Amino acid sequence: MEGTEVRKLAALEDAHWWYRERRHLLGRMIGGLRPGTALDIGAAGGGNTRVLRRAGWSVSALEYGADGAEVAAERGLSVVRGDATALPVSDDSLDLVVAFDVLEHIVDHDTAVSEVRRALRPGGMFLIAVPADPRLWSDHDVAVDHVRRYTRDTLRAVLERNGFEVASMTSWNVLLRPVVALRRRKASGSDLETVHPLVNLGLRAIVTAERYLPLKAMPGVTLMVRARPRR
Repeated sequence: MEGTEVRKLAALEDAHWWYRERRHLLGRMIGGLRPGTALDIGAAGGGNTRVLRRAGWSVSALEYGADGAEVAAERGLSVVRGDATALPVSDDSLDLVVAFDVLEHIVDHDTAVSEVRRALRPGGMFLIAVPADPRLWSDHDVAVDHVRRYTRDTLRAVLERNGFEVASMTSWNVLLRPVVALRRRKASGSDLETVHPLVNLGLRAIVTAERYLPLKAMPGVTLMVRARPRR
């Protein structure tokens, strides 16, 4: 992601409905896990890193680009500069790796996943979020340097062939998928932008409702996965 997009994200993520709800989902995904050593790959503004830190994890933010690393450091986070396809960590050194909106940026996503497998201890957890459904491809994907959008099958395949077993795979942002699809067909460039407070509140209410509805198997905008190293 370009530096301008990283800084847009950092400016938006504290209040924006999308990022607020994803932080809630991350908090639920780590519920029940014993805090240990974690790495947040592609941390950008560090919102997810802070969720992990508040939950008691010893966590570092991994950023490839100087802008992302600078933003994370400005927010008081422990930052490591590095490439997801060559993680600067020892074998079997991590209990948790989070990669939200990362794999879709990496041409060689197989190497990135195998690197996470190398770095995780036995019994560790890999948490992933990626954009779903190639049919939703738009100028937004181009603007934020996406290489692909995933289906359930393509995401499961890259994880399984690189040493993971999928514990759960769920869709997110199902209710707003038609709105997102329509908006992105009409828009040009990234849709990272400030949202009017009332609109933000309304969208937040809709996406929050998904917590209580049986929608996780339906087509959404994002796929979220919990995976463990295969024994």
